[in-house]
Amino acid sequence: MQVQDTPEEWQVVATTTPFKGAKTSVRTDDVVMPDGTVARRDYQVHPGSVAVLALDDQDQVLLLKQYRHPVRQKLWEIPAGLLDVPGENPLHAAQRELYEEAHVKAEDWRVLADVYTTPGGCDEAVRIFFARDLSDMEGERFEVADEEADMELARVPLAELARGVLTGELHNNCLVVGVLSVLAARAGDGLDALRPAEAPWPARPFEA
Repeated sequence: MQVQDTPEEWQVVATTTPFKGAKTSVRTDDVVMPDGTVARRDYQVHPGSVAVLALDDQDQVLLLKQYRHPVRQKLWEIPAGLLDVPGENPLHAAQRELYEEAHVKAEDWRVLADVYTTPGGCDEAVRIFFARDLSDMEGERFEVADEEADMELARVPLAELARGVLTGELHNNCLVVGVLSVLAARAGDGLDALRPAEAPWPARPFEA
């Protein structure tokens, strides 16, 4: 493919970490620009995330609605979560999130898309998985807390979600990318041509 992102790293002459949180931090780098000047760049350092677009046999997507304080909205989202352990296999993390948030498992897993959520101000990388052949997990549900204790679950037709994205009614990054990517895959080489679930991910290297 002629158009593709390429690795590159400009020289950093100084760096500080003015804030450290429970999961993320803020870093300040002094970066040498192409003309030799130095510019200061602040950005959030993030461990990375996974998300799952789970599609059932009725062409419905498994969704949850969750309060997101920074934007002061309840957003419809696909199951997602942090890569809590450095080097963690993202497939295992995605399977865990699907279980914890929806009490569902899937037999068929593939990579749908790899994205940087906000590359101008955060280094978060997200791998969005496509999952199908769904079934309910056995046993008790995973105990949730905080915002997750107020979550709503639903299954919504893929076509309805596509309309919601294009009319500006749905805003979650992973939901938007996931829905449009499934439609693009279907219109192209088909869902079976998606990358395997353990395809390499240079943004967040992992052990199989």
